[in-house]
Amino acid sequence: MTGEQVFYIVLGAAAGGFINGLAAFGTALFALGFFLTVMTPVQAVTVTVTLTIFSGLQGAWVVRHAMLENTARLARFIVPGCFGVPLGVWSLHLIDVSVLKLVIAFFLILYGGYFTWRSNLPKIREKTPIIDATVGFCGGVLGGAASLSGALPTMWCSVRGWPKMETRAVLQPFNLVILAGTAVMLGLRGAFTAQTLAFLLLAIPVSVIAAQIGIQVFRRISDVFFRQLLISLTLVSGCVLLIREIL
Repeated sequence: MTGEQVFYIVLGAAAGGFINGLAAFGTALFALGFFLTVMTPVQAVTVTVTLTIFSGLQGAWVVRHAMLENTARLARFIVPGCFGVPLGVWSLHLIDVSVLKLVIAFFLILYGGYFTWRSNLPKIREKTPIIDATVGFCGGVLGGAASLSGALPTMWCSVRGWPKMETRAVLQPFNLVILAGTAVMLGLRGAFTAQTLAFLLLAIPVSVIAAQIGIQVFRRISDVFFRQLLISLTLVSGCVLLIREIL
């Protein structure tokens, strides 16, 4: 492993781990750019998905009580999402993933830009089981097709008006389950090569430490600030995704 590879892997693992620990999503959007500099696309995606799982397990433990108190709500997202993953993987043969990412980037920027400049964020408090399930299913499809499982759930949860623990209790386990399924599919396709495992041995400890730092910041921010953070991160994520696809 070269010095350049070590440098970019550490940067990517630190950036992805921190943002996942802070916001429960965003590992791929903030880490892939670094990884793709020194890895093949398959290696970069495999490493990113694996790091998301390790970071997600830490974050899920933080909100375990909120998860247990809202199992029905969580199931409305996860169950349809699991059905969406195979459809997303299958659709890879029919769609242009680059075009799909550009469309998602456009909506992230439009959504994040609009709500970032609003003085008051909306708070949808009514029960919306059909919308929850639809968002979960579409998130599963996007996870299987482009590793973007967190985009739609984050956009939806940020306007629900839930406390930060309840919001994270949806986002964290949802991304964890969806991307764990993606990791299994990657493993069946032989993605975990000896070199990829070497990359993971370096990246996992860095990601775990960075995620812990992000979690400590998460514990100290208010519910309102956390909602504003999610909105802002959707804008940043859309810009990052758009720039990466254009370049």
